Amino acid sequence: MFVRVAGKGKIMTIQTSYCLTETDLNHLKKWFSHYVRSFYCADPVTQQAIELKEKHSLRVCREILNLGRQLGMSQNGLRIAEAMALFHDIGRFDQFTRYRTFVDRKSENHAQLGVDVLRRENTLAVLNEETRNVILKAISFHNRLSIPDGETPICMHFSKLLRDADKLDIFNLVSNYYCAGPGEKSNAIELDLPDTPGISDEILTSLLNGKMISMQQMQSLNDFKLLQMAWIYDINFQPAFLIIQERDYLKKIRDALPESDRIDHIYDHLLSYLKQRSDSSDPPQMIPV
Repeated sequence: MFVRVAGKGKIMTIQTSYCLTETDLNHLKKWFSHYVRSFYCADPVTQQAIELKEKHSLRVCREILNLGRQLGMSQNGLRIAEAMALFHDIGRFDQFTRYRTFVDRKSENHAQLGVDVLRRENTLAVLNEETRNVILKAISFHNRLSIPDGETPICMHFSKLLRDADKLDIFNLVSNYYCAGPGEKSNAIELDLPDTPGISDEILTSLLNGKMISMQQMQSLNDFKLLQMAWIYDINFQPAFLIIQERDYLKKIRDALPESDRIDHIYDHLLSYLKQRSDSSDPPQMIPV
């Protein structure tokens, strides 16, 4: 595979050995389906949680393919992206079965659990080492507050792509959930957070300063909703900003929050940032071709 790497005013073309064939991808899809179905059970709470993450994983595949095509990625690059999207939450199934929660701080880091599963099961054995490593790294980075410094441009590209695709589907999932109004609660979506009034001052301050918020700062469901809105600070590619704008995700989440001048101020601030990034014509840093 060849990649174009943009930087310092010029574009360089380099060759890599990243490769994932259509046959490989079909093999991985069959493995995923078989593995997930091994967690199906008669308990309705567990079954609902397993299906929630199974469907989420498949939707993230669609989101990442949509983004990748808009970025001009090759078929090979798209297959690699789809594989990492398919497996990005593979640790969730074992996590919920063992701990009855999707809250990492109450159980284990689900990204690392997923990497451990793929290594233990030797799932990626059909791929060469370079391709395996970039998939595992992107999975391990997808839930971190930020991607570690020092990674290769290709690893950074795929990691950013996965993070954007994951957030796009979570935006879709939670906005639909909030818009549905009062009804049966989903602890799997609300992450066991109390639905209490008010917003933490720490959350408000971080948002106004353009900072990402960590899960450790969450004290209530309202805090979590604001964290979800703040994810736009961690979106990387212009097509993702445009999708968020077109689907009106920020407004849908804002409408699920209490009336408050402070929240309105933050909402306007986030909308301004979203418009600025949506209108930006900055070229992507790296496009697999």
